[in-house]
Amino acid sequence: MTTWKLTFACKRAEADIFTGDVPELADFDPPPVVMTSEPDESKPDDWQLDVYTEEHPPQALIEAVSALLPSAKGAHTLVELADEDWVTLSQAGLDPVEAGRFFVHTAADAELLPPGRIGLQIEAGLAFGTGQHATTTGCLLTLDALDFVPENVLDLGTGTAILALAAAKTWPGAKGTASDIDPVAIKVSRENVEINGVKIGEAAGEIALYVADGLEEAALAARGPFDLVVANILAGPLIEMAPSIAAALAPGGTLVLAGLLAGQAEAVEAAYRNCGVAPVSRTVIGEWPTLRLLKA
Repeated sequence: MTTWKLTFACKRAEADIFTGDVPELADFDPPPVVMTSEPDESKPDDWQLDVYTEEHPPQALIEAVSALLPSAKGAHTLVELADEDWVTLSQAGLDPVEAGRFFVHTAADAELLPPGRIGLQIEAGLAFGTGQHATTTGCLLTLDALDFVPENVLDLGTGTAILALAAAKTWPGAKGTASDIDPVAIKVSRENVEINGVKIGEAAGEIALYVADGLEEAALAARGPFDLVVANILAGPLIEMAPSIAAALAPGGTLVLAGLLAGQAEAVEAAYRNCGVAPVSRTVIGEWPTLRLLKA
């Protein structure tokens, strides 16, 4: 099958628009597939947007995407990927990631799992979180360093469910919950949970999946209080949701936050300190800190 790929250089804030539903693209048939990436982690504000279509992209689609990316000023490249599976192509060059005891890999590298490591098979796709980004690696390293056994874990803004899976495989007796505002992310998460041999469900040792905007969904909130919450999203939402996340955290519970830049760490920590959740440590990879906090 012939696939076409449109590529735009953009800013991180612009790329974030495409992590959820994009009404401006809803009327195109067949619908385009959009992937965002950070080509150079030393330039955290410079991102790339790839738009994949089954047919030559109409000018209306190019204009619709361009309108959402003002920094690109309409500049783009268009490449025909003859007889290529775009998912397979997108996975090319995704080397396994080692973070503490965790070994993140695609199906193609499953046989490379070292003895004694916890394997996490995550395929590149439509949701954020393949283990390649420093924020995901930072969360995995922080989880690896935890010195207690949680009983009730929430992965808020789960993306691919990689962090929920890391928790489930590290503490198989824990009750797991993974939520995301994006239905596509939950679909991807469901596939990844099944691929990794973890049961989907409400009981201990299983992961429950929810499409939810923050903690507003009653069924999600009812799963709490949580003694471990992981949220790898953005600084703005982390600050905005500080009261609700703190309320969902059990006394003595641990909170792991990522998705923020180094210059945003103090503001995020202050928001949670005001809610009774105190900073404990930071794991910093490049410009990306992962925060560990503890509720009194």
